[in-house]
Amino acid sequence: MMMQLEEEITDLIITTLDLEGVDPADIDPAAPLFGDGLGLDSIDALELGVALQKKYGLKIDGRSEDLRQHFHSVRSLAAFVASFTAA
Repeated sequence: MMMQLEEEITDLIITTLDLEGVDPADIDPAAPLFGDGLGLDSIDALELGVALQKKYGLKIDGRSEDLRQHFHSVRSLAAFVASFTAA
């Protein structure tokens, strides 16, 4: 289940952010999405947040202290989505 969710989120990142030339296999689920990792920026984070809300019905609070942790990697996003959908 978790691997499938990681794959879905990886695909969502690539399509939402129009990452041309990036293959899902190129994205390490544990690697940081921002900075030295995939190199996403704050605009990418907003677009990704909207896409996650639409796809999974998430409620994302931009003021949440945990938000940075949730968006750290594909793996942390998958855990966040799984915890939200299980609640």
